[in-house]
Amino acid sequence: MTYDRPLSHAPAGPPGAAWEWRREAACAGEDPELFFPLVERERDPQVMRARAVCRCCPVLLACRLWAIRHGEDAGIWGATTAAQRRAIRRALLVER
Repeated sequence: MTYDRPLSHAPAGPPGAAWEWRREAACAGEDPELFFPLVERERDPQVMRARAVCRCCPVLLACRLWAIRHGEDAGIWGATTAAQRRAIRRALLVER
C-alpha cells in the first residue's frame, strides 16, 4: 500500500469528499512511523503518543471510520489499534 507521507499516514487516493478529512488531520507533518508501532500494546509508549495526537484531531472520527470501512489492519487510526478496529468490525457484522 502506498502512503501519502507528507500529508498524513492515510493512504493516497483520488480527490473527493471521501478523502477530504486528510487535509485537517492532526497527524499531518508527524512522522508516519509513530502511527505504525512494531507491537500495538495499549500501554506501549509509542501507541500512547500516537493516540494522543489522534485525540486532539478534528477529524478523528472520519479517520477511524475510514480505517474500519477499508479494513486497515495495521497502525493507529482515529485513536484505535488494529485489534480494536477488528473488534468493531466483528460487532458490526453481528448487528447485521
